[in-house]
Amino acid sequence: MTTQSIELTEAEWSIIKTVWDSEPCTAPAIQEKLFKSTGWHYSTVRTLMDRMAAKGALKAKKEGKLTIYSSAVTRNEAQRSELVYALKHAFNGALTPMVQCLLDNNDLNEAELAGLESLIKAKKKSVKK
Repeated sequence: MTTQSIELTEAEWSIIKTVWDSEPCTAPAIQEKLFKSTGWHYSTVRTLMDRMAAKGALKAKKEGKLTIYSSAVTRNEAQRSELVYALKHAFNGALTPMVQCLLDNNDLNEAELAGLESLIKAKKKSVKK
């Protein structure tokens, strides 16, 4: 797991999700998959992907005239960075208000609530050790 924090813009999230689904890939392939929902042309996608490679979210490897991209972060790492960012900036690092906000703004069914209770119980056990 990477120790660096990767902060992605909304546009970068669109790209990395598509890369995760089709890596290794090229910028034209990603542009084609995203065009209908974004209207982005090749130059926009290529610029975004090159910036993402520079900041460590993607790996870029030249093969002849093509640049082959793959993810440099996992879905879990990117999600974790996003949550840590929100926790830090929106909730001043306080976890309880963040969880309360999530609970208040989501309709959870019994199975989801039971899953959350199970996670909390497991965490309590690991803290006691």
